[in-house]
Amino acid sequence: MSLIDETTPSRQRGVSSTRHRFDLTLSENPFPPLPSVLRAVNATLAQANRYPEFLPTRLPTLIAQHLGVQQDQVVVGSGATGVALQIMQSLTTPGAGLVCATPTFDGYPIMAEMAGLEVVPVPLDPSGNQDLVAMTKAIDKRTGLVVVCRPHNPTGTVLPVSALKAFLCDVPARVPVILDEAYVEFVGAADQLDIFALLNRHPNLLVLRTFSKAYGLAGLRIGYAFGRREIITGVRRLQLPFGVSSAASAAVAASYAAEPELAARIMHITTEREALRAALRRCGITAPPSQANFLFLPGPGVATALRRAGIAAKAYPDGSARISVGDPDADRAVLQALAALR
Repeated sequence: MSLIDETTPSRQRGVSSTRHRFDLTLSENPFPPLPSVLRAVNATLAQANRYPEFLPTRLPTLIAQHLGVQQDQVVVGSGATGVALQIMQSLTTPGAGLVCATPTFDGYPIMAEMAGLEVVPVPLDPSGNQDLVAMTKAIDKRTGLVVVCRPHNPTGTVLPVSALKAFLCDVPARVPVILDEAYVEFVGAADQLDIFALLNRHPNLLVLRTFSKAYGLAGLRIGYAFGRREIITGVRRLQLPFGVSSAASAAVAASYAAEPELAARIMHITTEREALRAALRRCGITAPPSQANFLFLPGPGVATALRRAGIAAKAYPDGSARISVGDPDADRAVLQALAALR
């Protein structure tokens, strides 16, 4: 069986809805998995008649070894959303508050409702950053969980290290904090965190990551969180039996082995992102600096202009839009659609 050409962005292969020229709604990696990853996944299909592990051991062990932590400090699940829901259901009680920025990743309000939590939304500051001072003030005795995204979704902005450290010191130790790093692989070296120093200092901290974005494995639904053993043990209580496929473990192992190739893809995506942002700025559309694989395009009228050009984007009530980047043809279509808007 021939493998898909790895250089062909998936949204040009008819994967997206036929109603749109380009589907840029989900901040997906525009490229299919690397050939070595596809071979590893295909090899597992010959055993698809067999169940995977009852409770996952191989996958958390692979991730733990890669991170340099113990296996019992990692919990895995169906994408970062699946792990986030496990966290909510295991570490909070119905009726508790979930403090987060707004707008944020759509999944958090949805999962909060499923877990019976009350979302306490805190507006972003004028620069598109999470307002940590206001978030601190929003924490009260009813707060059961706090979520901080770095980079933030949908703006792509990155909180300064010093501000995040100060915020974590202000959060009561009884309140778990999810540090959502779904896009961490796109963050520049100068803005990377010493995540282990933070975990050592803050036992209530959980770091949430995914293989959906930089690794391009969104369809396999592989996410994980890591933190102190004591808090991860609580989350693992809700581990779904047979819930992690053998293909997921094979894909992660192959992806780790192919990191130089993945790094080249990340460089391609970030280069395209900066080129598009600069071109839009020349047209009068100023997107916040992003360290993710998407751009946030302030409204009004942006989402409508993209839709009229046959480009699906994540739209917001004020007319703003978030678009995936990295596919040169899609980026050119976005620029053409918005060039006359300002």
